[in-house]
Amino acid sequence: MIYKPRMESIELLILKALDSRICLSSKVKQLYFNLKKGYEGEILFDSLTEQLQCECLILNDLLLKQNNTLFQIDSLIIMSDTIYLFEVKNYEGNYYYESDKLYKIPKSEINNPLIQLIRSESLLRQFLHSLGITIPIHSSIVYINPEFTLYQTPLDKPFILPTQVNSFLKKLNKSSTKLNEKHNRMADKLILHHIQDPPFNQLPSYKYEEMHKGITCVNCTSITVSNMGKICICHKCGFEEAVEAAVMRSVEEYKLLFPEKKVTTNIIHEWCKVVKSKKRIRRILSENFKIMGVRQWTYYE
Repeated sequence: MIYKPRMESIELLILKALDSRICLSSKVKQLYFNLKKGYEGEILFDSLTEQLQCECLILNDLLLKQNNTLFQIDSLIIMSDTIYLFEVKNYEGNYYYESDKLYKIPKSEINNPLIQLIRSESLLRQFLHSLGITIPIHSSIVYINPEFTLYQTPLDKPFILPTQVNSFLKKLNKSSTKLNEKHNRMADKLILHHIQDPPFNQLPSYKYEEMHKGITCVNCTSITVSNMGKICICHKCGFEEAVEAAVMRSVEEYKLLFPEKKVTTNIIHEWCKVVKSKKRIRRILSENFKIMGVRQWTYYE
């Protein structure tokens, strides 16, 4: 049972919006690519865990704090007598493991996710203890990408390779033990302490004036969308979307990027650009938001 669904992080959403509207540096581009690829891998793992038929509570994407230290958990499955903690990696290509180090072939050392897993498990155990909860934790690194190969895989490490994911989940699925209210309270406490708005230190600075104006494509994220009557159409991939839906998406994108600014007819008309009718923009805003102020001071919440 999915008890806490996964959502795209604010950081990923902002980077996705910026990638369509400004020229990102190579460093920020790489950050965006890594976050996007990681999220895609987590979604793939979610599509498998949500098929579990045994009694369990699945909590995705938890950000918790223990002793002023933040730690993130990709996926957590609460069963009757054990918590399963998963660190999901969407690595692609050929790797090998040697002397507790992970290398991408030919010989490029990358961060060993086992270090992160050990840290997360320790902090989670401390966190649960602070809540008066004692339960065994079983931690694993899931390599979810089918194009991933790990040579010299040590048998004593908690690695679940792409060819082992289904069999591991089938084994979990055979559990016949039952959950009770204690497990729901545990899950509720974890969700209660989940940090919704983490501090971001890697986002680039940006200004409204330097943004490309227009409507981005919901399908391919390009900003090659034009308005034709009641629809918006992307000239890159051909995706079509109703004007109102496209404008509303653009408003949410504007609010995400500039939460301190007011939403007005003029600013959204300029932001969307390709919808030439200011009257249409005003109608869409009026029908979907609460009108605040009067005349030239009107804005929408």
